[in-house]
Amino acid sequence: MTSTTTPWQPSASLKALRERAALLAQIRRFFADRRVLEVEVPVLSRRATSDPHIDSITALCTGEPAYLATSPEFGLKRLLAAGFGDCYSLGKAFREGEAGGRHNPEFTMLEWYRVGWDDRQLMTEVGELLGQVLNTDRIQSLSYRELFQRHLQLDPHSASDEELRDCVAREVELSFVPTGRDECLDLLMSHRLEPAMGEGITLVYDFPASQAALARVTEDDTGTLVARRFEAYVGGLELANGYWELTDAEEQLRRFEADHRYRAMQKLHVYPFEERLVAALEAGMPDCAGVALGVDRLLMLAGGYQRIEEVIAFPIERA
Repeated sequence: MTSTTTPWQPSASLKALRERAALLAQIRRFFADRRVLEVEVPVLSRRATSDPHIDSITALCTGEPAYLATSPEFGLKRLLAAGFGDCYSLGKAFREGEAGGRHNPEFTMLEWYRVGWDDRQLMTEVGELLGQVLNTDRIQSLSYRELFQRHLQLDPHSASDEELRDCVAREVELSFVPTGRDECLDLLMSHRLEPAMGEGITLVYDFPASQAALARVTEDDTGTLVARRFEAYVGGLELANGYWELTDAEEQLRRFEADHRYRAMQKLHVYPFEERLVAALEAGMPDCAGVALGVDRLLMLAGGYQRIEEVIAFPIERA
């Protein structure tokens, strides 16, 4: 279907929806072959994400606020702590305010966890899945530092704040002056480095420690503290974000509380965070690595589609 269809009709073609069905079946075969268990976790919860860059969609449930899941992460980690082992979820996730050519507030997310693995091992498996779906063996892995040095001749870990701001001023056309270090790094990544990645699969690892989110922080070969997380890109389009997962309950609580303080300082809505995840970590979640992957974007790449509404039957404008 095209954009000229009437509002009751789907925005995706029958061909695209058949390709979606085939992709979902292929993903399930991939994990069945590896004996990773498919599970379902709630998409409606009394708790929400604390991430300052993501907003939850609020609902009312039995007269009290509830939140549509921005990812299945918290439920999956509670299952890991309960001893369920390797598992994955393939289903809907929801994020407020995310709509456009590559975003829809309701989208399909694949998230999986491997017990006893670190980020490097999981990064290899992500490359295998993407290579199978996209029918390519063009896969490169490089550190966050290598990416910046290759294209900007800049070490993102040791560069001063002033050097980063100067680099943004040279490389990115903006109507404002970024202030924070991570803001500068994110602008350089999105405006300069992602477009330079070219075709094929690019796996970027060892992000700055300040961008750890729910990942562990360790020293790299140079003694620099780095976040043990990675992102997967295809043709510069971000598809997946993975972590060597944090299992320290005290550190997890500290990060949740830091997110709350930041949200309050920025006058953002402060959601109730998932204290049951902290309890699960206290009970002993095993060492593991986990990753979330956007299925709609993967289908766009596999089928050569330009906009997300071409692969979703009823995007938010028609939902």
